[in-house]
Amino acid sequence: MKPLIAPSILAADFANLQSEITMLHQSEADYIHIDIMDGMFVPNISFGFPVMNAIREFTDKPFDVHLMIEEPGRYLEDFKKAGADHIYVHYEACPHLHRVLQQIRDLGCKTGVALNPHTPVSLLADVLHDTDLVCMMSVNPGFGGQSFIEHTYEKVRSLSKMIKEAGTQTKIEIDGGVNANNAADLVKAGAHILVAGSFVFRSDDPAATIRDLKNA
Repeated sequence: MKPLIAPSILAADFANLQSEITMLHQSEADYIHIDIMDGMFVPNISFGFPVMNAIREFTDKPFDVHLMIEEPGRYLEDFKKAGADHIYVHYEACPHLHRVLQQIRDLGCKTGVALNPHTPVSLLADVLHDTDLVCMMSVNPGFGGQSFIEHTYEKVRSLSKMIKEAGTQTKIEIDGGVNANNAADLVKAGAHILVAGSFVFRSDDPAATIRDLKNA
């Protein structure tokens, strides 16, 4: 099965964001990945609600919203209003993860949990039935353009086995360092969704790069 592709607009040309979103809308991208950073959970600060509201006008593709923020439960309703379709919260930022996942589901969004590279997939065992999507970080969160962490393959295989044993339909997303050299191996290991930022937006033909990733 072909992977779903979610280009990360963190790597887009911010001075021409409308044209970048239009390009993604016309491309074979399945989702638009939006990294929200608060300067606390991760060092950088990125987008907020005004940007999400602005770009929502130019595409109806699902917004794949990755919250790299502390206390994400405070803002879930606002992200839904800004157009979020999938909302990922970090395991490491949620002491009451089950409650936050229920909040996301009650809003009508797909529930997602993101895991930092050091966090074992086994910690998701008790919430897997409440999780539609797992965003596995294959780089450390907060910065674009990092190198892929090779141990990710083993984590994907382990999580894929957990999902099969639990009998859930949870999808695995890979975020960080995805490119033409590792996409096929990630899909083979069990990944369903590939996030790609720099690899897409710094290529000579982003739409063609998205198409090539889909055919990995």
